[in-house]
Amino acid sequence: MRTRTLSLSVSAAIALIAVPILLASEARAQRAQIQGLSRQPSEAAAKVFLDPNDTVLLLLDHQTGLFQTVKDIPVADLRANTVVLAKVAELVKAPIITTASEPNGPNGPLMPELAQAAPHARYVARKGEVSAWDNADFVAAVEATGRKTLVMAGVWTSVCVAFPALQAQADGYKVYAVIDASGDPSEMASRTTLARLAQAGIIPVTTNVVMGEFQRTWNRPDAARWGALYNELVPNYRAASESYQRAQEAAKK
Repeated sequence: MRTRTLSLSVSAAIALIAVPILLASEARAQRAQIQGLSRQPSEAAAKVFLDPNDTVLLLLDHQTGLFQTVKDIPVADLRANTVVLAKVAELVKAPIITTASEPNGPNGPLMPELAQAAPHARYVARKGEVSAWDNADFVAAVEATGRKTLVMAGVWTSVCVAFPALQAQADGYKVYAVIDASGDPSEMASRTTLARLAQAGIIPVTTNVVMGEFQRTWNRPDAARWGALYNELVPNYRAASESYQRAQEAAKK
């Protein structure tokens, strides 16, 4: 009887050891391979960068009325960065959710460029909530994607980005804030918010960082489309590309 009990205990112990090993193996198998890399990242390294297959882009309150209050970044740059950010998400087929606070009031409608840049974006109307995370329809739209990484940008950074970012982080999401696709009424507001977000574990990034982490390699069939987005985001990079192309043409002659 004691021998049988001992055998059962050993079997149970082996099963307890085997289960996490099997789960880890399944996780590795399910993790999508990044095409075009000569070396696939380890399981730990794979978690360092954004995974486009687990990311949702949230564009919060990019409204023309609010743009008139932005003082920490040129509004032309803010709009251009937001457009490129949306195009990047479209390129990798990451879900995009947009929203606006009181679009019929002085905050104004969403910037019209977004409709063209992100034709597949889902717009969620709010019912007066300052934080999008206080709106049931908005949170339901995020949950419906089944994804746990949120990339947020919006106006104002200190309110429309910070509030839902802090709440989503508390609810178990991994949250990134795209600072150069967001704007605030002052540099002090922006700097203070950046410190608050970082202390809460929210990761501050810029638009080109999101692009690079999604792209990962030029060894891909859509490399030209990524190059066009870099040219759009960084005019100086476009100048470098144009001069290089011209030099190549001249060398052939």
